[in-house]
Amino acid sequence: MRLAPMEALSAEKLPTGAEWQYEPKWDGFRCLAFRDGSEIELQSKSGQPLGRYFPDVAQALGNLAGRKFVLDGELVVPVEGDLSFNELQLRLHPAASRVKMLMERHPAVYLVFDLLTGDLPACPLRERRKKLEEFAEKYLADSKAIRLSPATLELRDARRWLRTMGGGLDGIIAKNLDAPYEAGERTGAMQKIKDLRTADCVVGGFRYASAGKVVGSLLLGLYGEDGLLHHVGFTSSIPAAERSALTRKLEALRKPPGFTGKSPGGPSRWSTERSGEFEPLAPKLVVEVQYDHFTGGRFRHGTKLLRWRPDKAPEQCRMSQVEHESRSPLGLIA
Repeated sequence: MRLAPMEALSAEKLPTGAEWQYEPKWDGFRCLAFRDGSEIELQSKSGQPLGRYFPDVAQALGNLAGRKFVLDGELVVPVEGDLSFNELQLRLHPAASRVKMLMERHPAVYLVFDLLTGDLPACPLRERRKKLEEFAEKYLADSKAIRLSPATLELRDARRWLRTMGGGLDGIIAKNLDAPYEAGERTGAMQKIKDLRTADCVVGGFRYASAGKVVGSLLLGLYGEDGLLHHVGFTSSIPAAERSALTRKLEALRKPPGFTGKSPGGPSRWSTERSGEFEPLAPKLVVEVQYDHFTGGRFRHGTKLLRWRPDKAPEQCRMSQVEHESRSPLGLIA
């Protein structure tokens, strides 16, 4: 039971035309689900088993009346009416008792967007989607843990999803309706589009590069309503030619604590000795960065450094920039 998932190429804008279908890009773990009678397997994008971390989803798949199928989808964890990537990551724990506790506190949901049973991967998406919707109507109507991910042929719907979901979605996936499922391939028949935004952040610290005594990344902070400077992410897109001079400038501003609220390298099972090491700075410098997703109080991915903002006061860099009001994407499957 092994199948490499089809992957998407990054694109700057939504493709247009009658041959395109648009789907939400969920903020979760890509997962292929296989069932053959009583045998059930959940497989990650990298081919690793996920069943031990999501026994609730495995059990829900086993409860379906369908006895043999292959599904492609996304594992997500709803918390208080929204998606929590942090809670999703917590599931990857070696202790079964810990996984059970997390599962009971916040059950996972498997959002299905493709059906790959038998010869279906060779069929065009328009045929696979029809079969998937029939599968969902027949088997998923009463399931809370296994849900059909929505899709639309209307460009205006996709644009609305991006606009109204704010940071709730990780973007939009556009798929060519005439394309087969190309396992393990990344082609233009499947494209991912993200809503790139910008924010002004305080540089609250930095880390040296692993090789050489020059800056490797800037640690970014935003002021919360509590008046504290919270660590929200990093940027490492610093031009090589500027690193030496920037390092000297940063070293002259070293002053603890750097962050007065949430600090880098807080306790977690992913923390390493190096992740807690950083050089704290006086809150003097402001940068504008580009980002694609803000959730759980931080940028989900590394940001792109756009420019320095000497005209901006650090106190103006507030969390409200990135915590835009938006509808929860869970409304799309309600």
